[in-house]
Amino acid sequence: MKFYYAPGSISLVVHIALEMRGLDYRAIAVDFSRQQQRSEAFLAINPLGRVPALVTGDGVITEALAILNYLQNSAESATDATSLFGYKTPFSTAKIDSFNAFMASTVHVSHAHLWRAERWADCDIAQAAMADKVVQNMIAHYRLIEDHWFVGPWLHGEQFSSSDLYLFVISRWLKGDGVDMQQFEKVANHYQQMLQIKAVADLVDNIYA
Repeated sequence: MKFYYAPGSISLVVHIALEMRGLDYRAIAVDFSRQQQRSEAFLAINPLGRVPALVTGDGVITEALAILNYLQNSAESATDATSLFGYKTPFSTAKIDSFNAFMASTVHVSHAHLWRAERWADCDIAQAAMADKVVQNMIAHYRLIEDHWFVGPWLHGEQFSSSDLYLFVISRWLKGDGVDMQQFEKVANHYQQMLQIKAVADLVDNIYA
Protein backbone atom coordinates (compact mmCIF):
# COMPACT_ATOMS: atom_id res chain seq x y z
CA MET A 1 0.00 0.00 0.00
CA LYS A 2 0.98 3.61 -0.55
CA PHE A 3 -0.02 6.17 2.07
CA TYR A 4 -0.02 9.88 1.23
CA TYR A 5 0.22 12.24 4.18
CA ALA A 6 1.21 15.76 5.23
CA PRO A 7 2.55 16.84 8.63
CA GLY A 8 0.05 18.97 10.55
CA SER A 9 -2.92 17.35 8.84
CA ILE A 10 -5.55 14.83 9.86
CA SER A 11 -3.53 12.17 8.06
CA LEU A 12 -1.79 11.51 11.39
CA VAL A 13 -4.94 9.62 12.46
CA VAL A 14 -4.41 7.04 9.71
CA HIS A 15 -0.63 7.06 10.05
CA ILE A 16 -0.90 5.97 13.68
CA ALA A 17 -3.42 3.26 12.79
CA LEU A 18 -1.12 1.87 10.09
CA GLU A 19 1.79 1.74 12.51
CA MET A 20 -0.24 0.18 15.33
CA ARG A 21 -1.54 -2.48 12.97
CA GLY A 22 2.03 -3.20 11.83
CA LEU A 23 0.98 -3.09 8.17
CA ASP A 24 3.34 -3.06 5.22
CA TYR A 25 3.00 0.32 3.53
CA ARG A 26 5.05 3.08 1.94
CA ALA A 27 4.54 6.56 3.37
CA ILE A 28 4.78 9.41 0.86
CA ALA A 29 4.84 13.01 2.11
CA VAL A 30 2.87 15.63 0.19
CA ASP A 31 4.53 19.04 0.55
CA PHE A 32 1.74 21.59 0.87
CA SER A 33 4.25 24.47 0.94
CA ARG A 34 5.18 23.56 -2.63
CA GLN A 35 1.55 22.96 -3.61
CA GLN A 36 2.24 19.30 -4.35
CA GLN A 37 -1.38 18.54 -3.44
CA ARG A 38 -2.36 20.49 -6.56
CA SER A 39 0.04 18.65 -8.86
CA GLU A 40 -1.36 16.67 -11.76
CA ALA A 41 0.15 13.50 -10.33
CA PHE A 42 -1.51 13.85 -6.94
CA LEU A 43 -4.85 15.05 -8.28
CA ALA A 44 -4.98 11.81 -10.24
CA ILE A 45 -4.92 10.05 -6.85
CA ASN A 46 -7.27 12.42 -5.00
CA PRO A 47 -9.08 15.04 -7.11
CA LEU A 48 -9.82 17.02 -3.95
CA GLY A 49 -6.12 17.65 -3.49
CA ARG A 50 -6.18 16.58 0.16
CA VAL A 51 -4.64 14.01 2.44
CA PRO A 52 -4.82 11.30 3.59
CA ALA A 53 -5.03 8.97 0.62
CA LEU A 54 -4.38 5.25 0.72
CA VAL A 55 -3.61 3.33 -2.47
CA THR A 56 -4.62 -0.31 -2.04
CA GLY A 57 -4.68 -3.28 -4.35
CA ASP A 58 -8.35 -2.54 -5.00
CA GLY A 59 -7.96 1.18 -5.63
CA VAL A 60 -7.65 4.50 -3.81
CA ILE A 61 -9.41 5.37 -0.56
CA THR A 62 -9.62 8.96 0.68
CA GLU A 63 -10.95 10.58 3.87
CA ALA A 64 -9.55 9.51 7.24
CA LEU A 65 -12.82 8.07 8.52
CA ALA A 66 -13.22 5.84 5.45
CA ILE A 67 -9.63 4.64 5.62
CA LEU A 68 -10.00 3.77 9.30
CA ASN A 69 -13.08 1.71 8.50
CA TYR A 70 -11.22 -0.01 5.68
CA LEU A 71 -8.39 -0.95 8.03
CA GLN A 72 -10.90 -2.27 10.55
CA ASN A 73 -12.87 -4.30 8.03
CA SER A 74 -9.74 -5.70 6.40
CA ALA A 75 -8.38 -7.04 9.69
CA GLU A 76 -7.40 -10.68 9.33
CA SER A 77 -9.36 -11.69 12.42
CA ALA A 78 -11.71 -10.31 15.01
CA THR A 79 -8.78 -10.18 17.43
CA ASP A 80 -6.82 -7.97 15.04
CA ALA A 81 -9.77 -5.62 14.75
CA THR A 82 -10.66 -5.37 18.43
CA SER A 83 -7.03 -4.82 19.45
CA LEU A 84 -7.10 -1.42 17.77
CA PHE A 85 -10.57 -0.41 16.69
CA GLY A 86 -12.89 -1.61 19.44
CA TYR A 87 -15.32 -4.49 19.65
CA LYS A 88 -16.99 -5.27 16.35
CA THR A 89 -20.60 -5.28 17.47
CA PRO A 90 -23.19 -3.20 15.60
CA PHE A 91 -23.65 -0.85 18.57
CA SER A 92 -19.95 -0.30 19.33
CA THR A 93 -19.21 0.23 15.64
CA ALA A 94 -22.02 2.79 15.42
CA LYS A 95 -20.75 4.62 18.52
CA ILE A 96 -17.25 4.82 17.06
CA ASP A 97 -18.54 5.97 13.68
CA SER A 98 -20.80 8.53 15.37
CA PHE A 99 -17.91 10.14 17.24
CA ASN A 100 -15.51 9.99 14.31
CA ALA A 101 -18.10 11.56 12.02
CA PHE A 102 -18.65 14.33 14.58
CA MET A 103 -14.92 15.02 14.67
CA ALA A 104 -14.63 14.95 10.87
CA SER A 105 -17.73 16.92 9.90
CA THR A 106 -18.10 19.34 12.81
CA VAL A 107 -14.94 19.78 14.90
CA HIS A 108 -12.46 19.62 12.02
CA VAL A 109 -14.58 22.07 10.02
CA SER A 110 -14.77 24.49 12.95
CA HIS A 111 -10.99 24.38 13.22
CA ALA A 112 -10.64 24.97 9.47
CA HIS A 113 -12.63 28.20 9.69
CA LEU A 114 -9.51 29.79 11.16
CA TRP A 115 -6.99 28.31 8.73
CA ARG A 116 -8.99 27.67 5.54
CA ALA A 117 -11.75 30.31 5.63
CA GLU A 118 -11.29 30.94 1.91
CA ARG A 119 -13.06 27.64 1.27
CA TRP A 120 -16.34 29.20 2.40
CA ALA A 121 -16.05 32.91 1.66
CA ASP A 122 -14.08 35.36 -0.50
CA CYS A 123 -14.97 38.46 1.53
CA ASP A 124 -12.34 39.45 4.10
CA ILE A 125 -15.04 40.49 6.56
CA ALA A 126 -16.78 37.12 6.28
CA GLN A 127 -13.50 35.25 6.71
CA ALA A 128 -12.63 37.30 9.78
CA ALA A 129 -16.08 36.66 11.26
CA MET A 130 -15.62 32.91 10.84
CA ALA A 131 -12.16 33.06 12.41
CA ASP A 132 -13.56 34.99 15.38
CA LYS A 133 -15.95 32.12 16.14
CA VAL A 134 -13.29 29.40 16.22
CA VAL A 135 -12.37 29.64 19.91
CA GLN A 136 -16.02 29.69 20.99
CA ASN A 137 -16.93 26.77 18.75
CA MET A 138 -13.94 24.60 19.67
CA ILE A 139 -14.55 25.15 23.38
CA ALA A 140 -18.20 24.18 22.92
CA HIS A 141 -17.24 21.03 20.98
CA TYR A 142 -14.67 19.96 23.55
CA ARG A 143 -17.01 20.67 26.45
CA LEU A 144 -19.43 18.24 24.80
CA ILE A 145 -16.65 15.66 24.42
CA GLU A 146 -15.52 16.14 28.02
CA ASP A 147 -18.99 16.00 29.58
CA HIS A 148 -20.93 13.72 27.21
CA TRP A 149 -18.71 11.55 25.03
CA PHE A 150 -15.83 10.65 27.33
CA VAL A 151 -16.38 7.42 29.28
CA GLY A 152 -12.82 6.59 30.35
CA PRO A 153 -10.17 5.41 30.58
CA TRP A 154 -10.34 5.57 26.77
CA LEU A 155 -12.96 7.62 25.01
CA HIS A 156 -15.61 4.90 24.75
CA GLY A 157 -14.57 2.95 27.84
CA GLU A 158 -12.09 0.17 28.57
CA GLN A 159 -11.42 -0.63 24.91
CA PHE A 160 -9.09 1.55 22.84
CA SER A 161 -10.64 2.53 19.48
CA SER A 162 -10.04 4.63 16.41
CA SER A 163 -11.97 7.41 18.16
CA ASP A 164 -8.99 7.80 20.48
CA LEU A 165 -6.84 8.51 17.44
CA TYR A 166 -9.26 11.15 16.16
CA LEU A 167 -9.50 12.83 19.55
CA PHE A 168 -5.73 12.90 20.02
CA VAL A 169 -4.94 14.38 16.62
CA ILE A 170 -7.50 17.17 16.68
CA SER A 171 -6.63 17.95 20.30
CA ARG A 172 -3.11 18.72 19.06
CA TRP A 173 -4.61 21.64 17.13
CA LEU A 174 -6.29 23.32 20.11
CA LYS A 175 -3.30 25.45 21.07
CA GLY A 176 -3.04 26.88 17.56
CA ASP A 177 -6.75 27.64 17.68
CA GLY A 178 -6.24 29.65 20.87
CA VAL A 179 -7.83 27.07 23.18
CA ASP A 180 -6.19 25.84 26.41
CA MET A 181 -6.57 22.05 26.51
CA GLN A 182 -6.03 22.01 30.28
CA GLN A 183 -9.56 23.27 30.89
CA PHE A 184 -10.71 19.82 29.79
CA GLU A 185 -9.23 17.46 32.38
CA LYS A 186 -10.27 14.18 30.78
CA VAL A 187 -9.12 15.25 27.32
CA ALA A 188 -5.78 16.54 28.65
CA ASN A 189 -5.14 13.27 30.53
CA HIS A 190 -6.11 11.30 27.44
CA TYR A 191 -3.64 13.31 25.36
CA GLN A 192 -0.78 12.39 27.69
CA GLN A 193 -1.94 8.77 27.75
CA MET A 194 -1.79 8.65 23.95
CA LEU A 195 1.78 9.94 23.98
CA GLN A 196 2.78 6.83 25.94
CA ILE A 197 1.99 4.66 22.90
CA LYS A 198 5.24 4.07 21.00
CA ALA A 199 3.75 4.44 17.52
CA VAL A 200 2.19 7.75 18.52
CA ALA A 201 5.33 9.14 20.15
CA ASP A 202 7.55 8.09 17.24
CA LEU A 203 5.35 9.78 14.63
CA VAL A 204 4.82 12.92 16.70
CA ASP A 205 8.52 13.28 17.47
CA ASN A 206 9.95 12.41 14.06
CA ILE A 207 7.41 13.28 11.35
CA TYR A 208 4.55 15.37 12.75
CA ALA A 209 6.59 17.49 15.17
